[in-house]
Amino acid sequence: MHWEPNRQPAPASPFAKPGYLEGIKRGVRNRCPCCGEGTVFRPGLRGYLKVVPECAACHAPLGDLRADDAPPYFTIMIVGHLLVPLLLYVEKAYEPPIWVHMAIWLPLFAVACVALLRPVKGAVVGWMCALGFDAQDHGSAGLPAPQPDA
Repeated sequence: MHWEPNRQPAPASPFAKPGYLEGIKRGVRNRCPCCGEGTVFRPGLRGYLKVVPECAACHAPLGDLRADDAPPYFTIMIVGHLLVPLLLYVEKAYEPPIWVHMAIWLPLFAVACVALLRPVKGAVVGWMCALGFDAQDHGSAGLPAPQPDA
């Protein structure tokens, strides 16, 4: 027996696949990467990082795109590259006591990370959409439906 790879082309998605930059820009603005009309995240504070199951405008299955650890990683990298040079400059120029550093930099880092996490996650979802990721790429057919309590 000789193994042959499956040479069938993948079925085309019924949703418009955006360009890389267009998908990322739409995601940063909390717009559906496919159509640019619907939103990526659920409304309200409880839905701050919850991706909608599907776009309200084009019905693209955005909930199948699992960004996992990429958004926190990119957020930490961006915030670190922006604020660490400032922290080092303040330390070198003014030499404040450690409690001043803690009072200024810890809240600033926390607020910057929380403020950037949603746009960065939207960008990652847009990037994944542009790359053509879907539920099959994660080895599942989506999450199972919740079972009613008996």
